[in-house]
Amino acid sequence: MDILGKLFGSENKVKIMRLFLFNPDTPFTAEAVAERVRNGLFGVRQELSTLRQMRLIKNRAFTARVAKKKDRKHKLVRKKMPGFILNASFPYLQELRRLLLDTSLVKGDEIVRRLSSAGRLKLVIIAGLFIQDTESRLDILVVGDHLRRASIEQKIRTMESEIGKELQYASFETSEFNYRLGLYDKLIRDVLDYPHIIVLDKLGLPPLEIGRKPAL
Repeated sequence: MDILGKLFGSENKVKIMRLFLFNPDTPFTAEAVAERVRNGLFGVRQELSTLRQMRLIKNRAFTARVAKKKDRKHKLVRKKMPGFILNASFPYLQELRRLLLDTSLVKGDEIVRRLSSAGRLKLVIIAGLFIQDTESRLDILVVGDHLRRASIEQKIRTMESEIGKELQYASFETSEFNYRLGLYDKLIRDVLDYPHIIVLDKLGLPPLEIGRKPAL
């Protein structure tokens, strides 16, 4: 269990708190929370009950489109759902934001370690959420050889469940990345020309990126 997990009693509670803090205007059902944080519904309901008693979150019914089967066909219908939403009046909200969101969520070398089994990594860049830059198009850029996209997807989803927010990422085979780089591909340039951190570089990128920061 990490330090925050010890401080708040469980890592699952930290994940759930981050989910609501990162999405302050979004209501979630208990089932949706369980899916996002990748935890059992029973345990999630217990944590939600605790957070509601603390008044960090509050009950909020909302209307959602759900699939309903009729005459062997599935049809989307609007249905009122019971859920929870962040309580914007919680007295220690700003302190919690600084503690849970403004800290380093996942270290750069830890991201490389997690992705290392998904192929022969050549370049890993983090930006956006990991450096508190809300304008960035991507949070993670991965380049390598023989990349297993399904594995990368699974590892990204795991990080999302820990962080509490959807991550924007892109992955390229080395040959495709070099081709795009040579064409001044907009997505690649938007990453390299603006604030980012290179945590792994086996390609030897030229030191021309004005937004480059030291690796974590």
